[in-house]
Amino acid sequence: MEDPEVPTEHLHEHIHEAAHESGSRWSMSVAISTAFMAAFAAVSSLMAGHASNEALINQLKASDQWSYYNAKGVKAEVADVVLQLKDTKKDTSKVATDRKAKLKEDQKEIQKKATEFEDESKKELQKDMLLARAVTFFQIAISISAVSLLAKKKPLWYVSLFLFALGILQFLVGMFPDSFGWFTHF
Repeated sequence: MEDPEVPTEHLHEHIHEAAHESGSRWSMSVAISTAFMAAFAAVSSLMAGHASNEALINQLKASDQWSYYNAKGVKAEVADVVLQLKDTKKDTSKVATDRKAKLKEDQKEIQKKATEFEDESKKELQKDMLLARAVTFFQIAISISAVSLLAKKKPLWYVSLFLFALGILQFLVGMFPDSFGWFTHF
């Protein structure tokens, strides 16, 4: 899966130039806050990509386990057919019965592992979604911050700071989902 793109380099340069041209303290604050927003966007994007990759790897591991589970099931069925075709000698039927029971027991353990990998994949996908949402908040905050500087409108900058705070919240929830379990469903 691809990492979300964070096309903020051009915006960041423009804001920095505008801040230096105007020279005001407020302009410098906007430029610095926007730089922080861009840094958080980059880190969030990187972490979202990592979570997405981990989800994919865990899903592949689960798929491997389910294939192994099915192979054990086929072996158990073959053992069952062998039991039916063989003479009913005590020695051979006991070995085949034991083998079939062992294969069924192995399947239970394999099923447990496959389910664990699937659960881990779901957690990583949830983390990816939360971090991608954080990236979105950061990108919107950067854009509004740029507009506030160009239009010289402080209220817009406050809106961008609010969105930045929401992005940080999403970032924290994505990075530490167990600490914010109730919040991950929004």
